[in-house]
Amino acid sequence: MSEKVEIDGSYGEAGGQVLRTALSLSALTGRPTVIESVRAGRSKPGLMPQHLTGVLAMADICGAKFDGARLGSTEVEFEPGGAVRPGEYTFDIAGATHGGSAGSVTLLLQSLLLPLALSPGPSSLTLMGGTHVAWSPTFEFMTGILFPILSRMGLNATARLVSWGFYPKGGGRINVDIEPVETLAPVTLIERGELKLIHGRAIACNLKSHIAVRMINRSRNILTALEVPVKIDPERVKAKSAGAVLFIAAEYEHLTAGFSAMGEPHKPSERVAEEACGDLVEHHENGSPCPARLADQLLLPAALANGRSEIHTSRITTHLLTNAHVIEQFLPVKIEIDGDENRPGVIVVDNTRG
Repeated sequence: MSEKVEIDGSYGEAGGQVLRTALSLSALTGRPTVIESVRAGRSKPGLMPQHLTGVLAMADICGAKFDGARLGSTEVEFEPGGAVRPGEYTFDIAGATHGGSAGSVTLLLQSLLLPLALSPGPSSLTLMGGTHVAWSPTFEFMTGILFPILSRMGLNATARLVSWGFYPKGGGRINVDIEPVETLAPVTLIERGELKLIHGRAIACNLKSHIAVRMINRSRNILTALEVPVKIDPERVKAKSAGAVLFIAAEYEHLTAGFSAMGEPHKPSERVAEEACGDLVEHHENGSPCPARLADQLLLPAALANGRSEIHTSRITTHLLTNAHVIEQFLPVKIEIDGDENRPGVIVVDNTRG
């Protein structure tokens, strides 16, 4: 049996990303792992429904033995039973608790995507929970921002939003098809080119139509200074819980950058627009091609690719540094991050294989 990898969940950002990355790499490498102090940096440490579902789902796709898979657990042991098995899988985050859950399906997908893509055959996933919730990528980010860059690396996946899921009840559903890839190609994101277009969606769920219109109007007022076409479509949808979200994408010559903000009770629609548009404008003025959240999402694919990847990001985050630390515990890969935290920086990931 391979040597067990011990991961300290209190390291760095100390959130759920430590668990997700460790589980993905354990399944990919076949190396057993123990993650201690799970989510030690959160107000409610330990496994929440989406994290528990992640453990059970990862165990399912690689036949793993595990211990500590229960709500609130702060230590998880995980031992893969063999190679990742492609196939058709359904995972419901609400199954981990009573009364529904808006645990993020996109974060669950983030954990499962690479192990299944690097398995020998195609896979289909049905994931149920929250599709648009705070502190996680939106469905639009995954499909419109992350997937196109992963496609450049050879990983092809498509997803369909079947139903919407907002906090607190969730109830959303996405269907994902993942094609197998034998080897990932490295990625280079060092320039973005000219800004050509800004587009997006303003969603009002179980709310009056003026909510989406107000988000759009305020967005146009802010973004007009960038002197490019702005096209944001309003949508009214239904779900188990009410919610609002604005997703906007800045389409440059060489990549598209995505930004979003969530509505909350008593939070004006205009403030939602100001948050998302403020992030976009800040990124644009920075000049770097890759926003911080996208850079973090690309770190593991780059570490698994055969070759040297270089990513210039608008901000080095604790999240990124923590993710790099976990990856280096599993893989013989060289990750260099040049730049101060919360400042622009350069990420070089070298996994050149002889």
